[in-house]
Amino acid sequence: MSHGVDNGANNDGRDGGALYSVAQVRAFDQHAIRVLGVPGYTLMTRAAEAALQLLRKRWPQARRIAVVAGGGNNGGDGLVLARLARSAGLEVCVLAMAAVAQLRDDARRAAEDLLAAGGELLPFAALASNAALLRGADVIVDALLGSGLHSAVRADYGQAIDAINTSGLPVLALDLPSGLDGDSGAVLGTAVRANCTITFVGNKIGLYLGAGPEYAGAVTLADLQLPVPAGADAQPLLQTLSDLDIARALPPRAREAHKGNFGRVLIIGAGPGMPGAVRLAGESCLRSGAGIVVCAIAPENMPAIAEARPELICIATRSAADIRAALASATVVAIGPGLGLDDWALELFSAALAAGKPLIIDADALTWLAQAGGRAPPGSILTPHPGEAARLLGVSTAEIQKDRRASLQALVAKTQATVVLKGAGTLIGMQGQVPALCTAGNPGMAAPGMGDVLTGLIAGIRAQCGDPWLAARAGVQAHARAGDALAGRNGARGLLALELAAELPHWLTT
Repeated sequence: MSHGVDNGANNDGRDGGALYSVAQVRAFDQHAIRVLGVPGYTLMTRAAEAALQLLRKRWPQARRIAVVAGGGNNGGDGLVLARLARSAGLEVCVLAMAAVAQLRDDARRAAEDLLAAGGELLPFAALASNAALLRGADVIVDALLGSGLHSAVRADYGQAIDAINTSGLPVLALDLPSGLDGDSGAVLGTAVRANCTITFVGNKIGLYLGAGPEYAGAVTLADLQLPVPAGADAQPLLQTLSDLDIARALPPRAREAHKGNFGRVLIIGAGPGMPGAVRLAGESCLRSGAGIVVCAIAPENMPAIAEARPELICIATRSAADIRAALASATVVAIGPGLGLDDWALELFSAALAAGKPLIIDADALTWLAQAGGRAPPGSILTPHPGEAARLLGVSTAEIQKDRRASLQALVAKTQATVVLKGAGTLIGMQGQVPALCTAGNPGMAAPGMGDVLTGLIAGIRAQCGDPWLAARAGVQAHARAGDALAGRNGARGLLALELAAELPHWLTT
């Protein structure tokens, strides 16, 4: 029998999903109890059933399970799982942080039902003996704290978390890895490092932000057969990207199509001695399927770009006058890769802003934009990394990273643009839209030129679909998926940006 288990917002990026705050999910839970009339213990049982189903699917050879249970409802979920696992013929050891008399409501009932079925609760006190019990298991179930924690982990719970982490055994976390903040993804002193996490009712944003992905492992959602209530309070805080974003931005081409149907992109950059960034952006723009790609570059960079990729049209640019016609004919203008911060760069930046064309603003152009006050022309897409975002907002990079979701909101409000805040878990924001999160990508993409490839890719998609929101979402998703494909073949070390650009067409074909 199914208990509402699905893959939710998978880390592989193939399936999109809604992400909520802990408070929102708790409200959904209470709506089910108070409005729909579903008893709390029924929800606890459904959660335990779904968790046991996942455990047996993930570790089919496991015969001995250790459940480390806290004193709240998360512990209750673990106690019900322990009872169900015993009924299924598994050997179960329960290490409890609280005595039965200290438990309340559904958690108390879960403990009493376990004892009535012949189970036993061992106190998690003597660490040496507890550690031996943990090492005797095949899988550990983390049912310590769940989503109720918003302050530093208490010392006794910290000892239990450390025992789990040092056991060397696979771990299934219930709802959230204990010690992880469900809203920010911050580690509250210490946290369980789980191999997988089954989260209940709705996906929590903390599983996907900050340290969340590192500590949660593979995330599965069990909706417990509960619908999301209607109303503004139920609007997700984030929406994960999926491959459908690519399909929406780039539908199949008509057989009689020609290059004039797919836009004309002007890329402005490659100041003196800096040809590589525009070369990469131009390559990825071509790989996106843009009809014509023109590069406005310093004259000395002409051979390095034009000879390496003859499909790019290059303009030797000494001043803004040299690109007046190219600006007029462009569908989209991307500015910033290798642009520089000299007078030549400022002149070209000013000309691009005055052209009235949709802009993709990256790299040095973001520094010029920050100096100009930060407001972007209508329809612009900005692609800052955390340092560039910090300059736009006048704060430190650490402040940007401390709360990336709030930073994204501030960037959108200040620039009035579609903003791609790059980094692990790239975020995309636009006024009037639920912000988007990319769950694909890997550390191997922390390499030179990857941002230039993304800029060219988004510009090329923008030229074809005409929508900055669709282009940003599709570009980020395709970029991350191509990076994951490369890492899957070659390992996540030593990836090259030009290799990623060459991989893009596979992820852009619909």
